[in-house]
Amino acid sequence: MSEPPANTQPVKDTPAVDTEGDKGPSKNALKKAAKEAEKAKKAAERAAKEAEQAAARAAADVDYSEQSYGKLPLNQSQERPGRLRAQISTFNASKDGENVILRARVHTSRAQGSKMVFFALRQRQHTVQALLTVAPETVSKQMVKWAASVPLESIVFVEGVVKRSPEEIKGATIKDAEVHIRKIHTISEPEIRLPFNLEDADKAQDDEREVPTVSFDTRLNNRVLDLRTQTSQSIFVMQSAVTDLFRQSLQAQGFIEIHSPKLQGAATESGASVFKVDYFKGNAFLAQSPQLAKQMAIGADFERVYEIGPVFRAENSFTHRHLTEFTGLDLEMTIEEHYHEVVDVLDSMLLHIFNGLKTKFSADIEAVRKVYPSTEFTWLEKTLRLQWKDAIALLRENGVEIGDFDDINTETEKFLGKLVKEKYNTDYYILDKFPLVLRPFYTMPDPVDPNYSNSYDFFMRGEEILSGAQRVHDTKMLEKRMIEVGIKPEDMQGYLDGFRMGIAPHGGGGIGLERVVMLFLKLGNIRNASLFPRDPKRLEP
Repeated sequence: MSEPPANTQPVKDTPAVDTEGDKGPSKNALKKAAKEAEKAKKAAERAAKEAEQAAARAAADVDYSEQSYGKLPLNQSQERPGRLRAQISTFNASKDGENVILRARVHTSRAQGSKMVFFALRQRQHTVQALLTVAPETVSKQMVKWAASVPLESIVFVEGVVKRSPEEIKGATIKDAEVHIRKIHTISEPEIRLPFNLEDADKAQDDEREVPTVSFDTRLNNRVLDLRTQTSQSIFVMQSAVTDLFRQSLQAQGFIEIHSPKLQGAATESGASVFKVDYFKGNAFLAQSPQLAKQMAIGADFERVYEIGPVFRAENSFTHRHLTEFTGLDLEMTIEEHYHEVVDVLDSMLLHIFNGLKTKFSADIEAVRKVYPSTEFTWLEKTLRLQWKDAIALLRENGVEIGDFDDINTETEKFLGKLVKEKYNTDYYILDKFPLVLRPFYTMPDPVDPNYSNSYDFFMRGEEILSGAQRVHDTKMLEKRMIEVGIKPEDMQGYLDGFRMGIAPHGGGGIGLERVVMLFLKLGNIRNASLFPRDPKRLEP
């Protein structure tokens, strides 16, 4: 095999020449690169926009009001800064711009979209419109959303500012101002579904044939809720006023207040109408009235006494005007010359009550009338006083068959009131000189005709609201009268002993508080004027 010559060099590979590189990228490559660049640009812009939107959402999700709403701790007695709470009743346009804090019930609530909610806030019978609106850095959407979910009848603590309303607010008692809320916290919320809406329970009762939205039994079964209505609040404001005016009148006339026991050792008036209760190894009876204690106080030289307290009647009467327990307003006083001294005091006291209610509580009267429409209660400057015989004659003249000594039933009583109203134009009058047979054993007979007595009843809108008389102050006469009505004198020795030691001539009377309120406001049913009524069918709540 031959070999290459020694001086011959190996041949090296020569690289290929790229003839296209000398001319630059092709058109297709440039187009492709441009598309890729445009795509990348759009992607970057989209990412930037999404980032911006995400940042905006994140900013929107930041709850800058989280300290301005929510539920307060159960036990708040950790500090006492002494911040004055405002009363809704004092709000008006003149307080425009005033910062306030208040505790109130959520009466109504209405959201408008996601940025605004309206409330009616309530304190007793007073309501004010309140507004919560989204505002930068102060009120967040989360705050408005939470506030709109607060249940009705929740108790809330609110901080805000009073603003003059540009137009009359029809849905609140405060007509010319509203509260713009800055902070709102719940103190207490209902734990159960409410049995009825307060606005339904507060609808006008102007048509007895119309089925009410909330039945009377439902209201009474849930009396705590029912008492929150504006009508009930006004009724009991006025009931309180009656007792206050009663005290004012009598204190000014030299009376002192007493507090008598309600447990007694004997059935004092009619054994069939008293509650008998176990008393250790014996029996006791719930007092029908403070009658005996009042008389014994007169025997103790108290001269003029009154009492406000519970009265118990075991009468199985399920009517619009009877309760088994009610509040009695009673008085007793000595007599100097004539039992009409007592009538005069009772009359002046009732006139003081009527005038006080009319002049000081007109707004409450009007509030009640919106639900229980009525004519204004009227009375004469000088009270009409009819004798029993005159009343019987008036009834007979108008077709009523009634004996001289027959009792007047409820229907006849109302008819007599109608006749008196037509003839004398008064809702209030006094009926004097009742037949003795119709009165309790301790009633003094008339000095001229012993068939009649020194006794009287007072009437409002044709219904009796007060019964009274001069009392027998002679022991022998008392014992005789007790035996006549079936009471054993030995069962009432403590009472009789007070008379044996000598007692001045005296008389008095008793008023049913709930009945006075019912008739003055014409509520139709005495249970509306009783906080938690007791009748033959109701012991709860």
